[in-house]
Amino acid sequence: MIEDIKAALAVLQKGGVILYPTDTIWGLGCDACNEEAVKRIYAIKKRIDSKSMLVLMENAALLDRYVDEVPEIAFDLIELTDKPLTIIYNGAKNLAKNLVSDDGSIGIRFTNEAFSSDLIRRFKRPIVSTSANISGKPSPGCFSEIVPEIIDAVDYVVGYRQDDLQKAVPSSIIKLGRGGEIKIIR
Repeated sequence: MIEDIKAALAVLQKGGVILYPTDTIWGLGCDACNEEAVKRIYAIKKRIDSKSMLVLMENAALLDRYVDEVPEIAFDLIELTDKPLTIIYNGAKNLAKNLVSDDGSIGIRFTNEAFSSDLIRRFKRPIVSTSANISGKPSPGCFSEIVPEIIDAVDYVVGYRQDDLQKAVPSSIIKLGRGGEIKIIR
């Protein structure tokens, strides 16, 4: 796993795109602050850039670097959840502009999965996490379901957990309003 982290880290630092395991499904990832790298992921997925992608972070204490106003309830939700939870926040900042939704929001999830958590901690910035599929096609439940077109398009494919056949599921998604209102998306 350590060699994979070092190799993925080098690719991220150069603005590249990786294919990597997360706490949910396999994801395409890049530096969430690099507009060109984000643009490449949209192209790989054949996805319109008005449909935003989420980012992974490893520490909720850093949330205010990327969100204008964090509702207090967010910290309770992050602490209490026992399953992967993506929270959409208003007022995204310090992220690639083409990653942020048209309404200025961004989806953020905190990962506890060994590989993605260690990678993000070493990278010291959020990483894009979007399902490793062509837009409109089913999300892969495990590495073996990722189509060659996706694998061939990235700069680095993580070897760690490729043989894990346990079907993963996407995270739950909620949107928090500035006043702490909660809207369930998925």
